[in-house]
Amino acid sequence: MAIATPHQLQFGSHAGMASVVGLRVTPCRVQVPMRGFVMPQQRSLRMVCVRASAVVSQEIDAEQAAEGPVVIESPKKKEKAFYKEKGRSKRFMEVQKLRVKKQEYDPATAIRLMKDTSSVKFVETAEAHIRLNIDPKYTDQQLRATVSLPKGTGQVIRVAVLAQGEKQQEAKTAGADLVGAEDLIEQIAGGFLEFDKLIATPDMMPKVAKLGRLLGPRGLMPNPKAGTVTVDIIKAIGEFKAGKVEYRADKTGIVHVLFGKSNFTAEDLLANLVAVANSVDANKPSGAKGVYWKTCYLCTTMGPSVRVNVTQLREFKLSGS
Repeated sequence: MAIATPHQLQFGSHAGMASVVGLRVTPCRVQVPMRGFVMPQQRSLRMVCVRASAVVSQEIDAEQAAEGPVVIESPKKKEKAFYKEKGRSKRFMEVQKLRVKKQEYDPATAIRLMKDTSSVKFVETAEAHIRLNIDPKYTDQQLRATVSLPKGTGQVIRVAVLAQGEKQQEAKTAGADLVGAEDLIEQIAGGFLEFDKLIATPDMMPKVAKLGRLLGPRGLMPNPKAGTVTVDIIKAIGEFKAGKVEYRADKTGIVHVLFGKSNFTAEDLLANLVAVANSVDANKPSGAKGVYWKTCYLCTTMGPSVRVNVTQLREFKLSGS
């Protein structure tokens, strides 16, 4: 294998006869790769190589091409790692062997496998990911609701309340972490977001409207559908403290909702999962047609997913309700 010199390889006249250095030239008598082709041997051999949408004409001296056609080899590209394994840790690759990929399990077995795959040093959150046959871009196929988990979420929820007059005293008595009116609105507008739920009375909503751009993307904006705009402050605070969670379908029609912690017992997790399934069915959008549930997967925060048999989950839900 020889290395072409500037006198052996040159660009065509349109490039000002600029020199090319470092191209690998190999005499051989085989077909040229698809990246270029070889003209018949004459006094001078011209090869046209198309790369990156540019045609480069190269003059090769006839003496160098006497032994046969000339092939210009392009550098080989490095093979990329398989996309599903790229970035996965050894821990993850080991724990995912505990379940068979894409195999459906009954709800009790799926929860047991999900707990077995939890192997990190902190308590992970148990998550359910439910794909529904809906298209949220249509208003009659949007899903947004709340569910009260009977065994709680395992989290400490910080509740802030926007109210006036005697409602503020009710909120403090019910255990609200933050209570205020215009003063609290100004704090939030300044970047204060040390709370997990924001509850407001209806008369405060016109003043809260200016916080929409700040609270909306974070899912903290009070909303009647989520139960965070109400006159019954005591009941709302009690429900969210006890384990009431909000969920919604994303733009692809998948519901992502937590239903406990990995250190919960399997029975408690199953009870919470049944409550979630009950709520998803009870709040079925009016525009949903055909098969409502498609798939359901369970996983922990950093664990592999376990597929649940939807039919068995719904039957279990009906028998347990």
